[in-house]
Amino acid sequence: MSLPHLDTDTLLALQEIMEDEYGNLLDTYISDSEERIRALKEAYAEQELVQLRHVAHSFKGSSSNMGAVVLTNLCRDLEEAARRNAPLSVIDEKIESVQREFAIVRILFKSERQRHA
Repeated sequence: MSLPHLDTDTLLALQEIMEDEYGNLLDTYISDSEERIRALKEAYAEQELVQLRHVAHSFKGSSSNMGAVVLTNLCRDLEEAARRNAPLSVIDEKIESVQREFAIVRILFKSERQRHA
């Protein structure tokens, strides 16, 4: 059984906490995540695995806070691969997985944003 892309309990809790700012939170997460994707690609291109690990760790934390379950796990896998100095081909595959999942999460959060506009 696969995990859902988003944890609805987390989203409901965030809606309660953030109230009218919930939409802004979604927007901020999306834009910050787009920057993190760029930073992951840049760190990979420069073979800066320490920087890549830090970006993956940060992305993992923000994704976890937002209830992006699958993305959190993929970021954790990427962080661990960078920590282990895995072959660049493995890291590249993991970055691609993170990108694909974020594309799904972005669509889901944009839809969520429209529902709360």
